[in-house]
Amino acid sequence: MVTSDTHATGHVFYRQAGHLHPAAERGEGVYLHDADGKRYLDASGGALVVNVGHGVREIADAIGRQAAQMAYAHPTMFTSRPMEAYAEALAAVTPLPDVRFFPMCSGSEAVETAIKLARQVQMERGRAGRHLIVARWQSYHGATLGALAMTGKPKMRRPFQPMLPETPHIPPPYCYRCPYGLTHPDCGMRCAEALADEIKRVGAENVAAFLAESVSGATLGAVVPPPAYWPRIREICDEYGLLLIIDEVMAGFGRTGRWFGFQHWDVEPDIVTMGKGTTGGYFPLSITALRGEWADVILNGSGNFVHGGTFSHHAVGAAAGLATLRYIQTHDLVTASAEKGELLGRKLRAGLADLACVGDVRGIGLMWGVELVAERASKATFPPKLHFGQRVADAAFERGLIVYPGSGCADGVSGDSLMLGPPLVITDEQIDEAIALLRQAVEAMLKMH
Repeated sequence: MVTSDTHATGHVFYRQAGHLHPAAERGEGVYLHDADGKRYLDASGGALVVNVGHGVREIADAIGRQAAQMAYAHPTMFTSRPMEAYAEALAAVTPLPDVRFFPMCSGSEAVETAIKLARQVQMERGRAGRHLIVARWQSYHGATLGALAMTGKPKMRRPFQPMLPETPHIPPPYCYRCPYGLTHPDCGMRCAEALADEIKRVGAENVAAFLAESVSGATLGAVVPPPAYWPRIREICDEYGLLLIIDEVMAGFGRTGRWFGFQHWDVEPDIVTMGKGTTGGYFPLSITALRGEWADVILNGSGNFVHGGTFSHHAVGAAAGLATLRYIQTHDLVTASAEKGELLGRKLRAGLADLACVGDVRGIGLMWGVELVAERASKATFPPKLHFGQRVADAAFERGLIVYPGSGCADGVSGDSLMLGPPLVITDEQIDEAIALLRQAVEAMLKMH
């Protein structure tokens, strides 16, 4: 049953008890409309998904045409013209040598694919002991058990801890709250050197890869690492024989003003995970990309990647992905992200600077985070039970603005942030509208506290 203003039902299991969501009916550009006709400025693109905007007819039509012509053929029996064409087009914008792609449906599955690839590549190279993946605290890589083991968010891990495989974690490059109490640039890149320390602690002979987000997403809220961070991480991986996996599920497909976040630091990963922006939300599609030399290690070794999925290499997903990629190129949305992102960041800082609870504003391209604090000078956090960030997001929602709240940025448990990642088609006027509504929401919460 869908009522006029909610999608409350007796049979659909939603994540949050007692939370009645409005029924989304229509989308166009940066706006969503609910069943009652209320309009929302989607300033986070859902969970930084809707890179191309809502209501793009070219993508919807491509999906419909392919579904009508041939919706499904099992990936161990057939390829498809859309899949081959999409891989060719995606290879042209993915800066990995002789790149190969393994498509699945979600970001979590892309991460599962990546860590299995890393393990199998190491095995086929005669390094069977290399089974560990080092990840980072205050990270998010997905909700399936393998991806959750990589995720550095204690409250998400806690219920399933006995089921999670061993995964070493290191602190993130989080200069606003440096875990070492140091100040960049006079810090010796301690957060990067932590990787070498952890490899030595567990033994390099046991480590297959290092996995991290290029720009920290949902947990930290758009934290951009210092310029020297990723080059040093690449050096450490090479020194100790690790594969470097960079998670671009949130930061990819133009979100940061480049096709992929890692391109800002001229670093070349071994494996890249992609999702969200692959189709901008029009169809479930994720991609795991790997350098050709590693694909060949498997294909010329055992000849079989021990992985798969019923809906992998999906022809309709490939058609959606190709249409999305072409739309990004035709409308030059990567450049637009860089240009509008600079404007969004500047206006966010100016528009929120005088609000006492705004501790930090950071980001790159059209991927921005606002960290909310109880006291600016000390960076004291709000009590987690207050859910301050969520309540600001709720206040914004009531005013017709969608932002993406995060919790645990300070230490994995406490700390509130809001992310803005609007469609890359956003205009200057819509940026002004978003900031005005966000300010109203923050001010409303400050009056209550």
